[in-house]
Amino acid sequence: MPARIPLDADTILAATEEIPRRHGPDKATVVDVARALEVSHAAVYKHFPSKQALREAVTRRWLDHNRDTLAVIATDREIPPARRLRAWLHAVLAVKQAKIRQDPELFAAYGILAAAHSTVATDHVADLLDQLAAIIADGAADGSFRTGDAEATARVVFHATAKFNHLAHAAEWQNPGIGAELDEVCSLLLEGLQFPTPP
Repeated sequence: MPARIPLDADTILAATEEIPRRHGPDKATVVDVARALEVSHAAVYKHFPSKQALREAVTRRWLDHNRDTLAVIATDREIPPARRLRAWLHAVLAVKQAKIRQDPELFAAYGILAAAHSTVATDHVADLLDQLAAIIADGAADGSFRTGDAEATARVVFHATAKFNHLAHAAEWQNPGIGAELDEVCSLLLEGLQFPTPP
């Protein structure tokens, strides 16, 4: 049966996003997507050669929905680096909380990919680290942060805040007071990063 709308990668990905929402993260096979679009599975294979490729593409697209929100904070030089670092870490937590609350099926699909050491998960973390390093580099440049290696410091900050960004802690993200816990960690990290205030 011919497709009702032009078949391109975006159309396939939009349909693929809906299937796990309705049937769970393991259901989005190429055949399932083809059936939903009323096309042959060969037509889907022209764009995505395997279930893994399709799952990675739809998860990457889903993760990228909020990427710009975080990037805007990371690059806003109107905000001093210390405040920006705190705001960015809180924004990462807020994005993760929203994703798990609003789209638990796609969040579960992301968890499957992360467990399989997919490049999607690796690239997502690398992007977050780049944004974090940019904030820290700005702090080093204006003299507010003590570091000679923004990328290494970004990795340390990211690992120190793993409770608020790593999938292993997802069950804790909806706990009351999680934001206050993150704020305490931010204060401790900033105390270590910042130069002492002159008397």
